[in-house]
Amino acid sequence: MTRAALIGDIGGTNARLALVTPDSFDLHDIQTLPCADYPHLVDAVRDYLESVGATGEDSPVEACLAFACPVHDDTVTMTNNHWSFSKRDVKKTLGLELFKVINDFTAQALGVPHVAEGERVQVKPGQAEPRRARLIMGPGTGLGVAGLFPGSEAWIPLTTEGGHTTFAPTDEQELKLAGYFISRYGRVSVERLLCGQGLLDLYRAHAELRKVPPRYNTPAEVTGAARAGDSIAVETLMRFLKIMGDVCGDAALSLGARGGVYLCGGIMPRLVDWLQHSRFQEAFINKGRMREYNDSIPIWVVTAPWTGLLGAAEALHNKEVE
Repeated sequence: MTRAALIGDIGGTNARLALVTPDSFDLHDIQTLPCADYPHLVDAVRDYLESVGATGEDSPVEACLAFACPVHDDTVTMTNNHWSFSKRDVKKTLGLELFKVINDFTAQALGVPHVAEGERVQVKPGQAEPRRARLIMGPGTGLGVAGLFPGSEAWIPLTTEGGHTTFAPTDEQELKLAGYFISRYGRVSVERLLCGQGLLDLYRAHAELRKVPPRYNTPAEVTGAARAGDSIAVETLMRFLKIMGDVCGDAALSLGARGGVYLCGGIMPRLVDWLQHSRFQEAFINKGRMREYNDSIPIWVVTAPWTGLLGAAEALHNKEVE
């Protein structure tokens, strides 16, 4: 009997772990563990394996884990929690024959082809070309941007730092917003606006421009207030989605994403109903002479809860992923 492989999608707060039969995408024994409860990655993995009975002769000998931080060196240090580890040491300690470590947004990209039809919502029509690049984007703690290419034998991920490109205002209001952000941060990347903290900062900027004190202190409070009809919160959310459309459209042009655009992460699935009434699509298409190019590209919001785990399962034996 083939041993199950360990896969994981690990962020600053939670470690999502599961088992999968190698070369399949049937996830089972999915658990979410708080990173703060464990001093080290190995402690969390051992606790998980014991809880699902995958120990001894049933202990995995293959694993692929995705992390929300740079992973190119042997030493991996988490950006938003206390975990730091050596890939070689973890592989030896856990008795693994194969241990792959990938970036969390690479996992998001690789998971997209395995998302079920009912776990994505089309928010812009178009015609996806099957042999062309796909763009995967998602605001969360930061702004993830990745590409995905259909290779001859496997999906080829393109890991980027596209969230750190420079914010480009497109109207008078955004020029004022840019001034607010520049005065606080100096250079302003698109990630400064298009993430959880960016949504809160956008709200504070709108409040200052209207010369009223801000009332909300978290991104969730801002979105909740928008749903309750608060005018500044509504304006903030609409501007967030409009800028997302601008940035997404630029990225689609840069990548040549004729295979379609997929919006992932923790924020966009919660805003599907707002997208349809925002200027997102208008901004995505508004690219001057390249308007028709972007107008033909379809866009989906991925609502699947375990896209990163599916991507880690894809990466396990994908020869294009080291």
